Amino acid sequence: MVRLHPPEVCYLDGRMKYDVAIIGGGPAGSIAAALLARAGRRAVVLERDKFPRFHIGESLLPFSMQAFTRLGLHEKFARAGFMEKFGGEMYGACSEQGVKFYFEDGFRSQTDRSYQVTRAEFDKVLLDHAAESGAEVREETSVENVAFPDGEVLLRITPKNGVSEGISAQYVIDASGRNSIVGSQFKLKRNYDHLQKISLFAHYDGVERAEGRDGTLTRMVRAIDRWFWVIPLTATRTSIGVVLDHPVFKKAGLSPEEFLEQAIEEQPLLMRRMSVAERVSPVRTAADFSYRNTRLTGERWLLAGDAAGFIDPVFSSGVFLAVLAGEQCADVLHEVLDHPGHARRLFARYARNINKAMDVYLRFVNAWYSKEFIEVFLHPQDFLQIPPAVNAVLGGNAGTSFAIKWRMSVFYMLVWLQRYLPLCPRRSLVPQKEEVSPTPEPACAIS
Repeated sequence: MVRLHPPEVCYLDGRMKYDVAIIGGGPAGSIAAALLARAGRRAVVLERDKFPRFHIGESLLPFSMQAFTRLGLHEKFARAGFMEKFGGEMYGACSEQGVKFYFEDGFRSQTDRSYQVTRAEFDKVLLDHAAESGAEVREETSVENVAFPDGEVLLRITPKNGVSEGISAQYVIDASGRNSIVGSQFKLKRNYDHLQKISLFAHYDGVERAEGRDGTLTRMVRAIDRWFWVIPLTATRTSIGVVLDHPVFKKAGLSPEEFLEQAIEEQPLLMRRMSVAERVSPVRTAADFSYRNTRLTGERWLLAGDAAGFIDPVFSSGVFLAVLAGEQCADVLHEVLDHPGHARRLFARYARNINKAMDVYLRFVNAWYSKEFIEVFLHPQDFLQIPPAVNAVLGGNAGTSFAIKWRMSVFYMLVWLQRYLPLCPRRSLVPQKEEVSPTPEPACAIS
């Protein structure tokens, strides 16, 4: 994409006319808008809220770093104070013995780091960058209707002043989030019934963490019927959340605040770091978040980010998929605007690429919710470079190369075999109620 100065918006029949209208100013929409504007396209972002606004999804993956470099964002991220992140760590709730993984050790790794971010600030940096790149940004503007007459897209919008107006575009990117406007209009959303989870989360100050780069790692703790995240956000602030089946939460009959507090107190691996911790935000919830739209493109429209689908928060794939989709949407539409006859082929390629990436994480997530996954993961062996391949996918490598695909197939075979043969030590995933000496495995293994 060649960088040009974006032209002035033109008018057609009294309506403002754009090359691309983008619904939603989150990561997918902002990145698409910035790239299109930098390439000389007339792009408008229609965002319902006023930024900054709270959002979950605070841990980024290193495979997004190339897009951030392309956009010239790293200096802005540094000024915003976003913490650099060098990997992650996983634990079973029944043992102090976990496994750390560093991005630099991933199979054919291209970078050793990414970022931990507070999403309110991160999303605002991206949206402001889109405006600085030449996109028109309209916050506090709702999209009431999208129509697709021959040769254009018509959008009915209502800004903060309440006076509706119409705008026109050649194409529209729907990056409006889980309640996708275009997806809902065409009834495309399909939930993953086996992944109907609920997450409860809050921010805390004073959570203890390791020194150096280990203090930047995302910690995941797998219990028998739930898992926890611990994400360092700043030098003092930490995001902590729990994910579990919705019926388990409902049966408990507790408020979100009571449930999260009790869930944390039951986990020694968390409590040992929280002796002086203080909750500094409300406890928030998100439910029924695993879904995908059955089509990602249509006549003059593309779905991106959470409007396309969301698998699960466990491997921090949400922002990664949004960045991937926003970048690819921009590249596709930049070419299609010059060569409309290529639209069918390029739209189909975009849908294949995003669906393949979501497929990779869906398979990963399905394995994660089996006890055998964590048993195999916590017993890494230097065998056929399997751990580096798993590390690469955890870092955002969608695993489309053959070298990673066959290694991941071996990993999933080991997880499957673990059901029937104890290839790795069995783990209860139930936390011990009393202190035990740090001897290997007995407190965790099942005979």
